[in-house]
Parts: sequence; structure tokens; C-alpha cells
Amino acid sequence: MGKAKKIKVSKNSSETDTYSSLTEQILEDKTVRAPGRTKTRKRNEEDDEYVDEKLSRKILEQARKQQEDLEDEHGLQRSKKPGKKKAVSLGVAGPSRVTEDKSDSEEDEMSEEDDHHYETVEVDEDDEKALQMFMSKEAPVKRTLADIIMEKITEKQTEIHSQMSDNASVQLQQLDDRVVNMYKSISHILQKYRSGKLPKAFKVIPNLRNWEQILYITEPDFWSAAAVYQATRIFASNLNAKMAQRFFNLILLPRIRDDITEYKRLNFHLYMAIRKALFKPAAFFKGVLLPLCEAGNCTLREAIIMSSILSKNSIPMLHSAAAILKIAEMDYNGANSIFLKTLLDKKYALPYRVVDAVVFHFLKFTTDKRELPVLWHQSLLTFIQRYKEDISSEQKEALMELLRAHSHEQITPEVRRELMNSKCRDVETLEAEMAASGSGSIEMT
Repeated sequence: MGKAKKIKVSKNSSETDTYSSLTEQILEDKTVRAPGRTKTRKRNEEDDEYVDEKLSRKILEQARKQQEDLEDEHGLQRSKKPGKKKAVSLGVAGPSRVTEDKSDSEEDEMSEEDDHHYETVEVDEDDEKALQMFMSKEAPVKRTLADIIMEKITEKQTEIHSQMSDNASVQLQQLDDRVVNMYKSISHILQKYRSGKLPKAFKVIPNLRNWEQILYITEPDFWSAAAVYQATRIFASNLNAKMAQRFFNLILLPRIRDDITEYKRLNFHLYMAIRKALFKPAAFFKGVLLPLCEAGNCTLREAIIMSSILSKNSIPMLHSAAAILKIAEMDYNGANSIFLKTLLDKKYALPYRVVDAVVFHFLKFTTDKRELPVLWHQSLLTFIQRYKEDISSEQKEALMELLRAHSHEQITPEVRRELMNSKCRDVETLEAEMAASGSGSIEMT
């Protein structure tokens, strides 16, 4: 038997022929072999998302030349000088790009519907003189945030001196110089602020225990009107009612009064700040409206602007009822009539206690010999029109006596007609009881 010949097998076309045994051939048939050649695919430049810078510059130059040729051909005058070229940037945002503020839909609130709030309020000189007769001559002393901070420092110093003998560890809360310098730099930002995002260090002030002390460093008296609006948004959202009341009373109210006194109208940003303050109605009434009435020197212009804001915004009934009760019980001045008329005109279902307080408020003027302003008669007419069914028969007779003491040629006849054609609450209650007793006797028979 002759010798077996080795089989010649070619593994790859690029390699030289080699010989392999039968065992190797069997094993190679059972395994997967990699292909001998690899396919490479060339990608076209069309798949690129962006055009090369050099190519885009050439395209723009060619387009500019074609435009110039067309203008020369048709005899058109070029809008720019031939010596200057306009720089074009593709997809690159410059440093002046405006950043969007995603905290609130502020642009929706500052719509064109509120443009009429910029109009100057026309005030009659005769009405203003009539209201000045009822203004308080001794207005309470105006307290600022600086006064309150100094009082706290004085109290803390007194406490320290009283405990020095006991080696107490109580100390004034000293602020780090870096913190003071940071908030002083923020004060410069707030003085020139117009729009955009505020520093994050300012947004965390409501969460601090000594927020009044930190706020005093930022010098709120020199804030811009837009900064006051943004600060009101932040503090009204993050403070409770008691703390928000202090912010409204110490920062917002003095700024509003100063702006109206100086410019004879209210800045739009301050107007929006008052609207934001109404989201905390208890803090607004205790920090803005009631102190304004208690001051006794609220002008007619200030009262008209504030009442217009109250009339155009929704306020819960309980808060408005408490405000009406407080205004009716305090000493009278001309602004009280404007605020009472505005709140009564909202047509709340007021409790009888509030209605009785308003009746007694008007009955106090029965023996007053002064000539009452027209606003007083208008507020009385509004009260009678809205709540004539909620007064008692005794109060109705007392109001008729009041009309004989103080009358207006146009308003008093209308008030008297409303009273004569109304049913008192005790009469309605008596009729309801009689109807109920009558139906009960019929059932018994």
C-alpha cells in the first residue's frame, strides 16, 4: 500500500499554499472562519450635519458677489457701503443673548391689558381739600427697617450687659465679612436691576432666621421698582403670613407711598408687586391696607390707586370681612370711605356682626356738625344698595334720622328710596316663623 499524499488547501488568496492533515481539515470545516477580506465603505460628505467653516465662507462670498452683480445689472442702489462687510455667524450665540427666566410666566402678567394702569389719576382739588379736613394731624411715626434693626441691636446689647456678671455666653450675631461684602455687592445689582434672574444668595434670604438683618444690608430704599416686584414675589411665596406682613409694612408700603407722592402715579412694577402681595391676603391687609388707613394721612390719589387694585383682584370673603370690620371701627378719614365702598361693592355675604359694625360707623356722624364729603355719601349708598335686607328695623329708623342730619341733593333721595322699599332682617325672620307656625297648625288640624 502506497504512502498517502497530503491535500493542498488554500486558506486565503493572499497567502501561499500550505499543506494540512486530514484531522486539521475536519476541524476547520466545523469551525467558523473569518472572511478573507474586509469591505470598507466610504462616507459622503453629505452626511455631515454642519458645513465646514471655510466652505461656508466661500458660499457666502459667492452669494454676495451674485447679489452685487444682480444689483449692478438692474441698476439698484446698494443699501450698504462697498467697503464694509457684514459679519455673519452660523449657529453661534453671542454674549448678548438673553437668558430665559423659567421661574414664572412673568411676560403673561405684563401684557398689554394692564397698560391703562400707567394713566395718571385725575384728582379734583375740591374733593382733596374736603378729605384733608378729616385727616389726622398727628400721624404715627414712620418706622423703617433700619429703626427696627437698631432696636434689636440695642435690646441684645442690654441683654448682654445684664448678663455679664454671670459670664453668660450670649453674643450679638456677628456676620462674616465675606457675607456682608457679598450682600453689599447684591445691593448694587438690585439698584440697577431691570429684568432677568436674581442672584441665588438673594433668593435664600427668606429662609434665614436673621432675614431682616440681611435685608437691611442690601439697602431696600434704593432698589429699583423691578427689584421690588421680584423681591415681593420671592418673599410672598416663601414667608408665612406674619413674616410677609413685616416685609409688606417695612419695604413695600413706604416705597408705594413715596412713588405716588413723587410721580403722581404708581409705577407698573410696584402695581404688580401689590397684586402679588394679595396672594397673602391676611398679610396684605395687616401690612398695607390697615396701616394706610390708621396713618390718617392717606391722600385721595393713594386711596384711589389702592382701591382700583382691590376691585380688580379676587379676595377671600373672610379676609375682606375682617378688613371691613377693622376699617369701620377705626377713626374716620376720607380714605376709609373709598376702601369701604370698594370692599362693599364686591357683594360678599357678610356676617351680621360686620353689617352692624358698618351701620354704627355711619351712625357716629349723626351728631357731627362738619360737612361730610361726597365719598361718604357714596359709600353709604353702596352699603344700603347691597345690604339693605340685612339691617334691623331699629337700624333702619336710625339711618333715616341720619339722612335728615346729613343730606346730599342727588345721593340722599336715592338712599332714602332704597330704605323705604326694603324689608328688614327681623321682619323677614318674623314672617318665616309665622309661616312655619301656620303650616304646623294646618297639619295638626
